Amino acid sequence: MFLLDGGVGSMEITVNGEVREVESVRSIAELLQQFGIHERMVVVEHNGEIVPRAQFAEAGLAHGDNIEIVQMMAGG
Repeated sequence: MFLLDGGVGSMEITVNGEVREVESVRSIAELLQQFGIHERMVVVEHNGEIVPRAQFAEAGLAHGDNIEIVQMMAGG
């Protein structure tokens, strides 16, 4: 995991095993927002490391990164 470097543009990242091209996404928080996922309902792994929710906005993304998003579901 690394901090934002200020760069914005198109890049390919792998999200839950699927390669996706994303634009103007610099952080995990922005990625979740783009997917319409509420931050409090997920656990995110970035390149093999779990990212604390408080660091979603600072956790920068780069071309080739691997993101796993596990979404909590209510009910039973």
